[in-house]
Amino acid sequence: MLQETSCNICHGLQDDEDLKFLLRGTQLVKIKSESWRKERFYKLQDDCKTIWHDSKRILRSADSQTFSIEDIQDVRLGHKTDGMRKFAKDVPEPRCFSIIFKGQQKNLDLIASSEGDANHWTSGIKKIITNSSSMNQKQKLQHWIHSCLRKADKNKDNKMSFKELKNFLKEVNIHADESYAKQIFEQCDRSKTQSLEDDEIEEFYKLLTEREEIQVIFSEFKDSNGLVSVDNLVKFLKEEQREEDITSELAVSLIEKYEPNDEAKKKHALTKDGFLMYLLSDDGNIFNLKHRKVYQDMSQPLSHYFISSSHNTYLQEDQLRGPSSTEAYIRALCKGCRCIELDCWDGPNSEPVIYHGYTLTSKILFCEVIKAIKTYAFKASPYPVIVSLENHCSLEQQIVMAKHMKDIFGDDLLSAPLDGKITSFPSPEELKGKILVKGKKSNTLEESLAGHVHKSTEADDVSEEDEAADMEDESVKNKVKNKSGSSKVKLAKELSDIVIYCKSVHFQDFNYAQNHQAFYEMSSFTEGKALKLAQESGSKFICHNVVHLSRIYPAGWRTDSSNYNPLDMWNVGCQIVALNFQTPGTEMDIYQGLFQDNGFCGYLLKPEFLLDNKSQFNPKSIKEGEWWTPKKLHVMVISGQQLPKVNQSKNSIIDPFVTVEIHGVARDNDRKQTNVLSNNGFNPMWNSKFTFDVDVPALALVRFVVEDYDASSKNDFVGQYTVPFKSLN
Repeated sequence: MLQETSCNICHGLQDDEDLKFLLRGTQLVKIKSESWRKERFYKLQDDCKTIWHDSKRILRSADSQTFSIEDIQDVRLGHKTDGMRKFAKDVPEPRCFSIIFKGQQKNLDLIASSEGDANHWTSGIKKIITNSSSMNQKQKLQHWIHSCLRKADKNKDNKMSFKELKNFLKEVNIHADESYAKQIFEQCDRSKTQSLEDDEIEEFYKLLTEREEIQVIFSEFKDSNGLVSVDNLVKFLKEEQREEDITSELAVSLIEKYEPNDEAKKKHALTKDGFLMYLLSDDGNIFNLKHRKVYQDMSQPLSHYFISSSHNTYLQEDQLRGPSSTEAYIRALCKGCRCIELDCWDGPNSEPVIYHGYTLTSKILFCEVIKAIKTYAFKASPYPVIVSLENHCSLEQQIVMAKHMKDIFGDDLLSAPLDGKITSFPSPEELKGKILVKGKKSNTLEESLAGHVHKSTEADDVSEEDEAADMEDESVKNKVKNKSGSSKVKLAKELSDIVIYCKSVHFQDFNYAQNHQAFYEMSSFTEGKALKLAQESGSKFICHNVVHLSRIYPAGWRTDSSNYNPLDMWNVGCQIVALNFQTPGTEMDIYQGLFQDNGFCGYLLKPEFLLDNKSQFNPKSIKEGEWWTPKKLHVMVISGQQLPKVNQSKNSIIDPFVTVEIHGVARDNDRKQTNVLSNNGFNPMWNSKFTFDVDVPALALVRFVVEDYDASSKNDFVGQYTVPFKSLN
């Protein structure tokens, strides 16, 4: 039974040489710094999902010597991480590889004894990840259960004693009293050996995973043969799922796709297993599958789109002492981010560096960041990337910056107006595969196109962000000075020339911008200034953002790299609403939730009422207009399955509850929660019904949050899912 589950993960790889190599294991050198290199034995476990390594640390637990394939984001051959570039220069690239983990876990940099060994590891792990992601829902559930069984099987005899069964129940988040646990055990122990094995474990598994709520709905639609026919499936899809355009052909295709039983499939019918697999599939997801692809009009001007944007992209933690890393850029770009920030300062050996100025954050080479952007810019999306420069460099190092961007980006760099376009923004479609530079510019776009030669000119040595913050804090003026005490420095012509459609300018007021500001001249606002403008002049801000780009960024007091609510800025049409991607929380959940729409491409077309330069829409005071399309949302939170433990204490079982939240314009914001279920993370059932009134659904998102209730302290976060209202099925 356990071996069968392994095969689900490595199906088709049984005779694969890479897999065989990983299962045998090999010595690798783990590298952390120039002086820290340790040899360790690494081996793929028989479950094909866990990698074990030995450790010299005496107090290390067995669990801490393993990591799951599911936690791996990427595997890279060569010197492809900051650590490898810094500490493994003496080792040939083909012997080096790095394991990149999801979340905040640090990279694992490893050196193999040969090029062949490194290739086996990188290729093998990638194959397992690919196989794992293609497993169907039933296989994933089976594997999860058997991973827990394996942990509970302390003496590794592939049998489960009653004591091991009790540990297993705790492992899968079930609180069961002694008599209940004994009852399950005796019911399954048909061989009367005081242990469960083979078919008995299978029976125990089925007993454990029985879902009452699925049985109820299945019973309603099954026929006398105990199967859901094509006609009944059509009825279910229309009446329960509220799907539109449902045909018999579609129902047959779903049966073909999800029914595991060949006999039922021949009859064009679903068993309960097939029915469950459909419900847990993408086709049964609340998120509209059509929105998983780019479906919006991508031919409108750049200013008509919300653009996924990152602040202090180089940081992995806080902005006082946190490490700077090219990895942070890679992660942001792979999440669909289309506007990234580079804080540029003079570095040693005439090479500019990136870090958070006047702090203890670490420094990374500008050229290494440009290389990372070049490699990953268009992996997640083909649409343009905006490189936002915070330039604090001397004239000499500005010239180096421009040279690096031209040399490394090559033809990807937009260095002239597209097709001579100088009256309005090109579209994301026209700018596919292009990298745009945002920063100071010493002349106009018209002068650039006419070929007017501008030498290096003086510009304010107050960065764009300092300049924006200056509107709120006069002391900022004195923050940046050059050696002579002057607040002017030269702006290199070479750097100025590659700023095309994103010229940074000081914001005066909306009237001045309307009458004097070119479409390509854009301003940055701190969250506080932007919120004030949104509250006092919401309609003017919307009209401004029809023509001009606006960039919003977190206030300077957020030294912990926390985030503000992006909705307040989106609601007035601001496009480049920059958040700290490295900081998880409600704000980033909303952010990622919104941008999963339109194929996760990083560009979302704004609603029509935010594209009207005479718009009267005011998110703070909603009156009737084209935006007023009231909806009533009915939500029933039925159940949960296999919720993870948040406290790793052996006897800890979570007390879960679910909150459903609406995020949008002020009048639509709402939240409702289920009751708390004590000691059940395995199969909690709430059956809670909620109703929400949503007046401006075009700007609303729905967020489902699961937490572990704690009476004496803050509730523990378990998981969440956020979806745009208009992407709901």
